Amino acid sequence: MSNIVAIVGRPNVGKSTFFNRLIQRREAIVDAVSGVTRDRHYGKSDWNGKEFSLIDTGGYVKGSDDVFEAEIDKQVELAIDEADLIIFMVDVESGVTGMDEDVAALLRKVNKPVFLVVNKVDNAKRAEDAVEFYSLGLGEYYTVASINGSGTGELLDALVKALPEKETIVDEELPRFAVVGRPNAGKSSFINALIGEDRYIVTDIAGTTRDSIDTKYNQFGFEFNIVDTAGIRRKAKVKDDLEFYSVMRSVRAIEHCDVCLLVLDATRGFDGQDQNIFWLAERNRKGIVILVNKWDLVEKDHKTTLEFEKAIRKEMEPFTDVPIIFISSISKQRIYKAIETAVEVYNNRTKKIKTSKLNEVMLPIIESYPPPANKAKYVKIKYVMQLPTPQPQFAFFCNLPQYVKEPYKRFLENKLREHFDFKGVPVSVYMRKK
Repeated sequence: MSNIVAIVGRPNVGKSTFFNRLIQRREAIVDAVSGVTRDRHYGKSDWNGKEFSLIDTGGYVKGSDDVFEAEIDKQVELAIDEADLIIFMVDVESGVTGMDEDVAALLRKVNKPVFLVVNKVDNAKRAEDAVEFYSLGLGEYYTVASINGSGTGELLDALVKALPEKETIVDEELPRFAVVGRPNAGKSSFINALIGEDRYIVTDIAGTTRDSIDTKYNQFGFEFNIVDTAGIRRKAKVKDDLEFYSVMRSVRAIEHCDVCLLVLDATRGFDGQDQNIFWLAERNRKGIVILVNKWDLVEKDHKTTLEFEKAIRKEMEPFTDVPIIFISSISKQRIYKAIETAVEVYNNRTKKIKTSKLNEVMLPIIESYPPPANKAKYVKIKYVMQLPTPQPQFAFFCNLPQYVKEPYKRFLENKLREHFDFKGVPVSVYMRKK
């Protein structure tokens, strides 16, 4: 599981530009996921083969009367609490300010690596000016220019060396299902309904994060680790800001699971927070099952289920091949169907198709519906194979891969789903030069 790095500082020092620089400088980047409040984003990057997650926080302003700024401050403190390493960004143009000193005072109390980063240093004169930041009492500093990436490599070299090693997950050979979702969607109720009064737990294994527990489940012929991100340990400084904490726990759980069970509150629908978590799972290429909880509280007629499902699938486009199960954790309605479906999605994610079978099915389809000609160039796809990756990825070998556009790749993906059943699993299609 990757480490978490938080970027903090006062407003207008270039944190977001620096964040974008980090998540765009490597091919291995997953993507950025916009947060649910202003100026906060999540992303994933790696440097020298070491992955880490990034949080771009809002500007910290101590003692402000602005309600929104007070909320940002609370979330900055939470990001610091959750992170394994902190980047404290300051601005050489404005020098040391009172707000910088407030952030430094906060960070001096933190028992975690803190990297002081002086931004906008793009010439020798500014490099000399950066010396004044020693007064913040945080030791050595790094100079960067977020706008062009100057100095970023040296900083990242030191950063990845300072990241703590994560503990090894026990029983990693078992499927890992993460129960994720927004606060109060019923994640705890779902977990409790599964383990029940009979306590179907075999072993409790301490997870690699402080608030996630792996429970080994072995019942009704199913055996897997279920990652309970619902049992959140409330910290004094977290107070009532569970929304941000939910996303952070989801990031951690999603990165190291096989299938995400995304629990929705049927009385609220598939809202922005749920969509953020869904796309985070999709970008991490995890299996996904959507559980619409509290279905017993919804007034229904013969069209309600179909209309609700249709609305969810519209928000998931173009990845709509995802199981949607309507459950009630309180009455245990369909909770075992949910687990059965999660196991099916896991099997779909780990499915391997023989190359001979792939070509037998896909080549006649391609011959009947070839890629559109581009600039009088005709693409001829000769061969297809599944790549040896943990999730379904397929390489189509052809003469002109650069001319195959996204719509045709989606066509190929849809045909793969139609013939080989990859329900609930993101499928990647690559064109390769033969």
